[in-house]
Amino acid sequence: MTKLSDPGPSIPGKRHEGEPDDEDENFYICKVCGQPVDMRDLRQVIWHEQPRHKPLKPELVKKP
Repeated sequence: MTKLSDPGPSIPGKRHEGEPDDEDENFYICKVCGQPVDMRDLRQVIWHEQPRHKPLKPELVKKP
């Protein structure tokens, strides 16, 4: 399993519909830990899909 301190390199993704008008639409708030999740970064999405996970370190998270 990936360590919290080393999630690896960013895995960028693209929206099928193109970029939204509002940058905030690229983020959702995790229901487990309350941290913003950038849906364009697959490693963040996968991390936050794990039950009972801890928040990622702030330097690894792009905030809206």
